[in-house]
Amino acid sequence: MSDAHPGLTPEEFDEANATLSTPDTVASPFGDLTFFDGVPVAETVETAYDALDLMRGIEVFLNAVPGASLVAFRNGLRSAGMTSLRAIGITEPRANSGSLFLTPNTETTYGTVMLDLKAWGPTVIESPPQSLCVVDDFWFRYVTDMGIAGPDRGEGGKYLFLPPGYDGDVPDGYFVFRTPTFTNFVVLRALGGVPAMKQTRIYPLSEADDPTPNEFINLAERRFNTIHSNDYSFFEEVAALVQEEPVEALDAERAGQLASIGIEHGKPFAPDARMRAILGKAAPLGAAIARVLAYAPRDPDATLYGSWKNAFVGGSYEFLRNGARLLDARTQFHYLATVITPAMAHAQVGAGSAYAYAAHDAGGDLLDGARTYRLHVEPNPPAKNFWSVDVYDTQTRSLLIVPSTPYPAVASNDGKIQANDDGSYDLYFGPDAPEGSESNWVETLPGKSWFPIVRIYGPLEPWFDQTWRLNDLEPID
Repeated sequence: MSDAHPGLTPEEFDEANATLSTPDTVASPFGDLTFFDGVPVAETVETAYDALDLMRGIEVFLNAVPGASLVAFRNGLRSAGMTSLRAIGITEPRANSGSLFLTPNTETTYGTVMLDLKAWGPTVIESPPQSLCVVDDFWFRYVTDMGIAGPDRGEGGKYLFLPPGYDGDVPDGYFVFRTPTFTNFVVLRALGGVPAMKQTRIYPLSEADDPTPNEFINLAERRFNTIHSNDYSFFEEVAALVQEEPVEALDAERAGQLASIGIEHGKPFAPDARMRAILGKAAPLGAAIARVLAYAPRDPDATLYGSWKNAFVGGSYEFLRNGARLLDARTQFHYLATVITPAMAHAQVGAGSAYAYAAHDAGGDLLDGARTYRLHVEPNPPAKNFWSVDVYDTQTRSLLIVPSTPYPAVASNDGKIQANDDGSYDLYFGPDAPEGSESNWVETLPGKSWFPIVRIYGPLEPWFDQTWRLNDLEPID
């Protein structure tokens, strides 16, 4: 009887060996890697570990941007005087270009606070009626909406947030949420503006019968920075987060990346001179890659149409598609923006808001602050509420600082924008206002790039089926 499975022929065995073997010299961007019959020589060991640590440092930058962003945000709030847990920061009357925030809009009064459940234990937030409020954990993961998109449906409600590991009594009468982190990021918006915002109450559950009043601090009058670093100190920001929060707060894969460069819960982050130098290179490289992902994403789902980009690739607030985490999409979003909520990632017809941004003009060239551009907005923009275009600095991703205004934006509800006879609009962006179109113009700066974000508040069906589309920016100089 013949053997039906004779195994590999001598030729096939040699081919298999070839696929398993490493040449004596392997060229790499880090220099040649040399081996003796597959075993690295001493110089190659050093080169390979330098390369591995550099790659890990870059990966940590790209994957830890969400956490570093909130550490920096908290640092910024503290520098602006928000050192008391009773303090709630607000931008009265609305956000402006005076401070460094990731892509805020100028049409909204914001409120913000960082909950500290380690200090207070179970904490209550009484949200104002007709509000749009969000709570994210310290790794910038969604916890809940409050207000119109939350379980109180805009009627106002009492929300109770329980810290990690809490096993005490949970009283009735609250919308209850357990968070994986002690620090949590709260963003408050109220349709009733500042008076409604000041109805917000935040206090420890232990004071439920007689809460101490909150203090409201107007952040719009102060200058400070809330944006994470792009240099070595980025890793110090992330290390601070890892030390504060429970090990269980982070998934094992990202925790492993962090540990591989010396960021580990319960251990001081104290890299030696070699590792510090490597991380000093990794951060700028990571930031450079993050900027490519933000301004020129290659995922087809990141392109809305033309030059316009979509910041929520796949429409998932968890950056998931077919069971896979979209790592580039997560970096793309968090490098440009703050606040994670399903209401932003997947707007509904007539509710929530839709977004589009661009860094290039109709010809594919980068937007140049020395040039003048026209954005022709077709009649009947599909916004139930209103629409706006805000302009940002490509370096800081904050509102562009220009001499003419602290509010570099145009909006359909500002009472100044002028429509054409057919109901369309021509908007202008450049260093000088076209004569007669000053109310439809946003100043830009020679020597700097810039990018716009279009926001559609209450997007209607033509936005979703794309029977109404944005035109590309056209240079007209």
